[in-house]
Amino acid sequence: MSRGFFVLYTLVVLTGCTGADPDNLKPWESSRDAADNRSGSSAAKVIGGYGPKLIEGQPYVVVKGDTLYAIAFRLGIDFKDLAARNGIKSPYTIKVGQTLITAEPRVPEKTRSARSKPDAVSKSKPKPVLAAAPKPKKAVKKQSKVTTVTKPSSRSNPVSDTVSAGSRWQWPAAGKVSRIFSTNLHKGIDIVGKRGDPVLAVAGGKVVYAGTGVTGYGSLLIIKHNDTYLSAYGHNERLLVSENTTIEAGQQIATMGSSGTDSVKLHFELRRRGQPVDPLTLLPRRR
Repeated sequence: MSRGFFVLYTLVVLTGCTGADPDNLKPWESSRDAADNRSGSSAAKVIGGYGPKLIEGQPYVVVKGDTLYAIAFRLGIDFKDLAARNGIKSPYTIKVGQTLITAEPRVPEKTRSARSKPDAVSKSKPKPVLAAAPKPKKAVKKQSKVTTVTKPSSRSNPVSDTVSAGSRWQWPAAGKVSRIFSTNLHKGIDIVGKRGDPVLAVAGGKVVYAGTGVTGYGSLLIIKHNDTYLSAYGHNERLLVSENTTIEAGQQIATMGSSGTDSVKLHFELRRRGQPVDPLTLLPRRR
């Protein structure tokens, strides 16, 4: 065997050993990922960004592992809106094979015309303006009491009003932010760290999704904090909580990893009524 042939043979063997083993895949990998890796494709090409949205308006058939919250997350809409469109009430249980309506409900033409008629009448026949009667003293006192109660709470701690009484947002990981929020390109922030670093819940709530069914997020957790806010934690190595688990603020819920991506990091999102918001506007400033 010539030396040149031996070198060529060695290179072929080494090339065949690269990439993921289809018989030993991690939960977030697929045989397609393994094939792409063996053919030299980069992880970024396989992933294609963070979770391509489902198309709002097209019916969706529920598959194993889905939750109503995860489907709404992929659609980019409020879970309450999705539930209302399908007549689903709390605790928002869905079944495999169930077809969900994702389109917004249409307002009937009769309703639209009926709504427009009062406006036309009011424009053609304006109502006479009457002199305002003086307000009773009791009503003034009652209003002043309401004002003194609401103003301090909204100024002193707006976060506690939107999450839960007496709580504030906390950082989900201790690392540095490597990528910031962008409305159209990046729906959250990336925090770098070491494999196995703790991932913490930013506030108390309930786990409404735990799995790998949302493309681009790897091993993902979604936590419902109230009817307004959800938080999402992607690319985890290990999930420490399961769906329907009630968790506390600061509780460790996962370990940092690289599932569904090419580097160890946490992808963190906050959704307000289904829409992504910049987490850095709500998380406390770091010293």
